[in-house]
Amino acid sequence: MVLKIGKGASAPPFIVMDVIAAANARQAELAPGAPHIIRMEVGQPGTGAPAGAVAAAQAALRSGHPLGYTEAFGLRSLRHRIAAHAKDWYGIEPPIERIAVTVGASGAFPLAFLAAFDPGDRIAMAAPFYPPYVNILTALGMVPVIMEAGPETRFQPSIAMLEALDPRPDGLIVASPCNPAGTMLHRDELAAIAVWCDRNGVRLISDEIYHGLNYDSPIASAAEFSDSAVVVNSFSKYFSMTGWRIGWLVLPADLARPVECLAQNLFISAPYIAQVAAEAAFDCHDELRANIARYRRSRDHLLEALPKAGFSRLSPAEGAFYLFADIGDRSNDSAAFCARMLREVGVAVSPGVDFDRGRGNRFVRFSYCGPEDDMRAAAERLTHWQ
Repeated sequence: MVLKIGKGASAPPFIVMDVIAAANARQAELAPGAPHIIRMEVGQPGTGAPAGAVAAAQAALRSGHPLGYTEAFGLRSLRHRIAAHAKDWYGIEPPIERIAVTVGASGAFPLAFLAAFDPGDRIAMAAPFYPPYVNILTALGMVPVIMEAGPETRFQPSIAMLEALDPRPDGLIVASPCNPAGTMLHRDELAAIAVWCDRNGVRLISDEIYHGLNYDSPIASAAEFSDSAVVVNSFSKYFSMTGWRIGWLVLPADLARPVECLAQNLFISAPYIAQVAAEAAFDCHDELRANIARYRRSRDHLLEALPKAGFSRLSPAEGAFYLFADIGDRSNDSAAFCARMLREVGVAVSPGVDFDRGRGNRFVRFSYCGPEDDMRAAAERLTHWQ
């Protein structure tokens, strides 16, 4: 008997996760006392959840509360805190009926895509991009439309790129700060793109999960400029809570009920305990700002040290905790280059093919959110590696 395999099973891999597995395997092979593998392959803060969030979770566990299902859109108290956060950071006041607490940003994207688009719809994005955008869209029967961006636009989309698309796409995904390049759409650029989308009937999806992790340029939210934009955010990056799997959506009015119905059926609700911790995290900004200071120090050191190690063509490090390095003068096979780096000097980084299917063979991504000592040690190892 031959069983059918669904189309979703053919979604491409998220190669970063394969690199994590390879780094774990390499660490397990090392002799006791050998230098450990330095992890620069994944955007997982080495700082951990803020103390107040952990304390709130511990208190909830001791309380005897059943910690069961919440509303599909999450605890109302958490949604009120998210709305207050939006007012504090952006000066906007979304009603909590349009705020959905999700199972991380990774759980938010399928909800947004399914509610906003139909199979066959064309959704544009700039390359390099976060790989699950393409992989999720493909699994859902939607068509990614890739616009190649380079240093001249800081690896971000532009109005000129959008105007060149024929036919017009049904949607556009932007990310600022972006993964993998760590660059930003500046306020006037994001505003112009939001206006262009509204005028052309293009649904804007704005990935804002790295907000708060900006060093020199101020952040802006797409929700400031468009009532039809979908905003995706997360507690994983600025709030340093990756494993808690908690994120949120700020939705336009027309998508709130469709997303709620999808969430009810696909996830029921985000985990209660993670929601309690997330709510408490909003009281931990002093600790979180100290984390950002660590990332900034690592960024500044790497911007000085990596060129001395032969990585001279780096993306502008405006936000997040990534550097996208052009290694075209050293290799035309970034996957093999990263594998050799892991094997020979014990530094795990991600090949660019995960983020750009056309040009990624000559790029690698460094993540610098790990411990400061590790980031300095990585630069030292690479300085002596050819």
